[in-house]
Amino acid sequence: MSMNNRPLSGFFLSVGAMILANCASPPSPSPSVAPIDCAFPGTNTPAPAWICDEKISGVGISAVGVAEKSAAGLSFMKDIAAADARGKLATRLKTEVEQMIKNYVGTTGVGNTETVDRLSESITRTIAKENLIGSHIIKSLVGPHGRIYVLIGMNPEARKQALQNSVKSSYDNERALWQRFRGDKAFEELQEQVDKQVPPN
Repeated sequence: MSMNNRPLSGFFLSVGAMILANCASPPSPSPSVAPIDCAFPGTNTPAPAWICDEKISGVGISAVGVAEKSAAGLSFMKDIAAADARGKLATRLKTEVEQMIKNYVGTTGVGNTETVDRLSESITRTIAKENLIGSHIIKSLVGPHGRIYVLIGMNPEARKQALQNSVKSSYDNERALWQRFRGDKAFEELQEQVDKQVPPN
């Protein structure tokens, strides 16, 4: 090989080494995407945790209502979303009552299935009729697509009072039914259960 060809061959060797080095290098990792803990329903848009029913400190029980965008305006939408949330709140309270009665029956062994079902229905019917005194709007937010989300809640004391009122109203209005379910004793013991209850997570 002539002296004139040596620089050129050295250049090709260097290029070849660079190509081999690049081929041997592992591909660059894709940038990691942080997981979204909570998103607005039907979207990938991050949302506050309360939108996904995460428990709020100092709140005994809560529910989220939603209303679609409306030409009637934001105030109207907020009222609709609040009504939706209160309906869900009443349903949650009714579920708590049903579970409380089941726990009571399991502990005492009193009452047949028909009596238990009728008593549960009597108490939960009262919750459905009440205005959920003590419930109030805690947060509200306009999300994607113009929907409004409203968080309605009750503090622990208001929640307990609502449960106690529902039991007492049923007892006052349907004494005959309660007499089939240990009467005064059952009423007192269920009220005690309400006092001892810890709000659900």
